[in-house]
Amino acid sequence: MMEGNNGFGRLDNASTSEGKPPHPRSPSYALQSPNGDGVLKPCKKSLVRHPSLVKSKALDIAVGNGHGAENLGAEFIPIVRSGAWADIGIRTSMEDVYLCVDDYGVKNFADGPNAFYGVFDGHGGKHAADFACNHLPRFILEDEDFPGEIERVVSSAFLQTDTAFAEACSLDSALASGATALVALVLGRMLVVANAGDCRAVLCRRGKAIEMSRDHKPMCNRERRRIEASGGSVYDGYLNGQLNVARALGDWHMEGMKGADGGPLSAEPELMTADLTEEDEFLIIGCDGLWDVFRSQNAVDFARRRLQEHNDPAMCSKDLVDEALKRKSGDNLTVIVVSFQSNPPPNLIIPRARVRRSFSAEGLRELQSFLDSLGN
Repeated sequence: MMEGNNGFGRLDNASTSEGKPPHPRSPSYALQSPNGDGVLKPCKKSLVRHPSLVKSKALDIAVGNGHGAENLGAEFIPIVRSGAWADIGIRTSMEDVYLCVDDYGVKNFADGPNAFYGVFDGHGGKHAADFACNHLPRFILEDEDFPGEIERVVSSAFLQTDTAFAEACSLDSALASGATALVALVLGRMLVVANAGDCRAVLCRRGKAIEMSRDHKPMCNRERRRIEASGGSVYDGYLNGQLNVARALGDWHMEGMKGADGGPLSAEPELMTADLTEEDEFLIIGCDGLWDVFRSQNAVDFARRRLQEHNDPAMCSKDLVDEALKRKSGDNLTVIVVSFQSNPPPNLIIPRARVRRSFSAEGLRELQSFLDSLGN
């Protein structure tokens, strides 16, 4: 299924025309409350961390200098165009969901684009991915501190979504499932990426791949230390011998993963920010099915060539998915490509390095002998 730059799109494996979520600002965007009253709990003013993360240093990785909407500069204003493509792959069911909103509807924000993109990769069912896709964007948008305190608001929205889904599962056990989540917001020329799990976002900056997220695998040293400090374990690369991710939304039904006092499986995202410049060409967001067969730089090189050919983010997303299928990816595949320029990526001219040439002592003697012979 492909969605172009016509606003928003969500994957629904049953049909390419149904299942699209309405715009977060539209009246029809009615969130389902776990309490059944149609009203979600008010957004909290402060970020509440899982106890398992209290002892660890808060993650704050930035690319560039921007950490708030008030710091946005006017030197470069990106022209946002997006497209997405998804494929069930060799799996028997589709558990990925995505969202593309080129106009996020941020009030009183006139300095350039305000866009939202998200990929939600479900496991053990699709319910958690659907729930996150429907609720997380609204939690962000309705927080009164957004967009002024972007990082706090986005982090809080992940945790609120996780808690709300726990309440929903307590009322309907059939919803039990989990999902990794990665969202990217473009506000003016600031890019904010929040990730919990093994989806990945990669920025192309003049042909160079810049990873805007880090895969949260149980084998990563930082994640392993956090897991073990929370009473969990890593067995054969799996969290508690069950999950191959260290962070995710949902999975409240799995024993020893989450609880009222925290647990080894965290829903708190890791955030990275960047100030976009004229050198930033596009962003690739993909589920782990893409990155199983693509390295980040390889994906950027591939997408760049395709965009130079047709300059269409939606077609580029399809090209990446098709190539991943050719490379025998064994998972569902979902890719979003967000272009920041109206023109296709330019050809890069790599200056030739100056080569310093020198003569050896023996060569100089031979040259001197030759010149002497000419004088005779």
